[in-house]
Amino acid sequence: MLKRIVTVLIVLFMLGTSVVPTKTMASEHITLFTPFTGLSVTPGETIDYSVTVMNDSSQIENVAFEINNLPEGWEHTITASGRDIRQLSIKPNSEEDIDLEISVPLEVEKADYHFVLVARSNGTTLTTLPFLTTVSEQGTFETELSSEQPNLEGHADSTFSYSLDLKNRTADTQNYALNSGAPDGWGVQFQAGSKNVTSVSLEPNESKSITVDVTPPQNIKAGTYEIPIQAATGSTSADTTLEAVITGSYEIKISTPSGRLSTDITAGNDKTIDLVVENTGTAKLSSIDITASTPPNWESEFDMSTIPELEAGASKTIKATLTAPDDAIAGDYVTTFTAETAEASSDAAFRVSVETSTFWGFIGVFIILAVVGGLYYLIRKYGRR
Repeated sequence: MLKRIVTVLIVLFMLGTSVVPTKTMASEHITLFTPFTGLSVTPGETIDYSVTVMNDSSQIENVAFEINNLPEGWEHTITASGRDIRQLSIKPNSEEDIDLEISVPLEVEKADYHFVLVARSNGTTLTTLPFLTTVSEQGTFETELSSEQPNLEGHADSTFSYSLDLKNRTADTQNYALNSGAPDGWGVQFQAGSKNVTSVSLEPNESKSITVDVTPPQNIKAGTYEIPIQAATGSTSADTTLEAVITGSYEIKISTPSGRLSTDITAGNDKTIDLVVENTGTAKLSSIDITASTPPNWESEFDMSTIPELEAGASKTIKATLTAPDDAIAGDYVTTFTAETAEASSDAAFRVSVETSTFWGFIGVFIILAVVGGLYYLIRKYGRR
């Protein structure tokens, strides 16, 4: 009886052990390693992890791979030696490298995301390697056009050069037409890669630097002007606004009140001339120097040799005195008057006709009369002999 009871207990024990579920155990011989398991990415970026698979056992291990908990819309590939794989055979006490590539979609929320690389050894035991990916900004799934410095300042003769960054945040290749809504008279030229362009093509998630050269029209008034810029395709577009702050144009003119640039002078005497200095630009001029380039031995003098400042459209009349030397020969001479600032200058060539002194004219007449009188006397005295 006792023997039967023992036999029954042995059978029940064997049946009991046979129905206990088999548990999947973590592999003690396969190890997964990569140094960077937590990375920060931007929408549309692709991450490439290099993972080392180590076999510490004394037998060959056939390891299959899969990804668990990968967020929706994310994609992955597992490669070794440039080929897609799902299983890898590793020699005893050896290791192999695999590449895990994770593609983050463009349309994604800013958040932390977790997924796991799973390695199954010989179909049963498994090893896991967890990953943390932080998406650092909100996905837009659109085109972006921006400039770090959209506001530039200069005078009206300047060329304003802006640098724009165009990003294709869509999932398709886009051919963008570049347009400007600048006011009439403004010149706008787009450049990409040192070449003048009217359009650029961008792959998904690609960005490109574009230079915009803006030239204001002549005689533009000082002020702030907006230049709208657009990059557009049939399905997407982006806009930005550039600003050009015009400090004004620098122009100056020197002349006379009547515009006549000639006069006459007697040798040894002086002549006072009225000169008009006019600010013909749109910006204020400061420290205007007035000078004269005269013939040799001539002298010049101004009642004001420097004009402290002159507002746009304003004028100033100054007096210039020219002195011809006593021995100046009759004829035409040129004196050049110059009005000059750091930004602009103007010249006026002034013709001066020199006449001899009246005193010398009388002397000449007296000599002529004396000669004629002498000849007459000689003729009367000796002409009848």
